[in-house]
Amino acid sequence: MKKAGIIRCQQTEDICPGTTDFKFAQTGKGAFAETGPVEITAFVSCGGCPGKRAVARAEEMVSRGVEVIALASCIKNGNPLCFPCPHAEVMKAAILKKVGDKIKFLDYTH
Repeated sequence: MKKAGIIRCQQTEDICPGTTDFKFAQTGKGAFAETGPVEITAFVSCGGCPGKRAVARAEEMVSRGVEVIALASCIKNGNPLCFPCPHAEVMKAAILKKVGDKIKFLDYTH
C-alpha cells in the first residue's frame, strides 16, 4: 500500500476534521481511484494564503516516504467553505516543480 500525504486549506482546519479525506483514501475512492487504497502518513495545511508553506511541507512529506500527495477537496472544490482556493494552480505547479518526479499528484481527494 502506498503512503500518501494530504495538503489542506488552513482556513478549514477549525471546521473540518478531514474524515472524508481519510475515508476516501482508505477505500481507494474519489481521486484515490487512480492509486487504490493508500495509507495516510501526513495531513498538513498549506500554511495559509497563498499556500506559502505547501512546497516545503510537500518536500518534507517526500523525505519521510510519502509517494502520493493530494490537495484536499477544500482547496480544489472549496468544500466546506464554498470557496475554492484562488492559489490552487500556482501551488500545484510549485509542488510539481519541486517534487513532481518523485510522487503521484492528485488534484483533490473526494
